[in-house]
Amino acid sequence: MEYKEIIEKIKPELNKVITFLEREIGKIRAGRASVSLIEDIEVDCFGQKMSLNQLSAISTPESRQILIQPWDDSYIESIQRALEKANVGVSPIVDGKNIRISLPPLSEEYRQKLIKVLSEKKEEARKTIRRWRDEVWKEIQDKTRSGEISEDNKYRAKDDLQDLVDDFNDKIDKIADKKKREIIE
Repeated sequence: MEYKEIIEKIKPELNKVITFLEREIGKIRAGRASVSLIEDIEVDCFGQKMSLNQLSAISTPESRQILIQPWDDSYIESIQRALEKANVGVSPIVDGKNIRISLPPLSEEYRQKLIKVLSEKKEEARKTIRRWRDEVWKEIQDKTRSGEISEDNKYRAKDDLQDLVDDFNDKIDKIADKKKREIIE
């Protein structure tokens, strides 16, 4: 087996890390309202757990407002309870057949908390990338010891692997920096 094949095997896993990070960061509130803040909230409806986006249409009619339009009126109470329990720092208001969430402006203290949460999520993603790098490097070393990969290719593999890790770390930084700018604005 050539070292490039071993390195190629982890690319889908590294892409999953990026996708997961984007979803998690999307849940962090910035200055503007975003559907991703609440769409994955679990709602206990008729004895089943379903995500909010399965029970309603969610939109942002204004920059600081989220509108939830349940498919069925009987979901309203369950959705309201789930939103209150989710502790996303907002109060849902039932408006006839809809639920509105008005987001207050962010205080400087709250912005700093959000930036701290963002940094933690960024670091978790970097740790996962490092774990994959270490796993692949161990496999390359094992294959070198068994003679399947030459010593020269081992060092080429190390450089290629580090380049790949650096690329994904750059992606993580760009995603986090973009979100940080949104929070600060």
